[in-house]
Amino acid sequence: MKKILFSLLVLAFSAPVWAQNTPDKVAKFKSDVIDLGKIEVGNPKTATFYFSNIGATPLIIEQANPTCGCTIGDYTKAPVAKGKDGWIKATYNAASLGAFDKKMSVKFAGVDGIKDITIKGEVLSKEDYAKYVASSKKSTTPAKP
Repeated sequence: MKKILFSLLVLAFSAPVWAQNTPDKVAKFKSDVIDLGKIEVGNPKTATFYFSNIGATPLIIEQANPTCGCTIGDYTKAPVAKGKDGWIKATYNAASLGAFDKKMSVKFAGVDGIKDITIKGEVLSKEDYAKYVASSKKSTTPAKP
């Protein structure tokens, strides 16, 4: 009998752990990865992540921190009401050539855990970017009959 009572007490006190409020239970992101594509060196590019509050209470972003100094973040400062949308912006400085894959860590007030969102793309030199743009225009121009 003592074992059964003890088991019930353990179960009762551990139930709140199973019902933790996690980012995926309060916010639904339209996308948690945005590909900025090919961008020109020295020309910062911004991605905007949109999310909906799917929780029961207003949602407040406590922090939206980039994981490096090459990305600047901004976000909805006002509480996002139930069923409404908010946004988080990530601006990549495009100072270095090559592919990039950068994360931002989002922390919602009263929510356990962090939501990671990602921007990625490729930074090209001015010359390579000009070639890329020129070839893109050629491929999108309809052929003459």
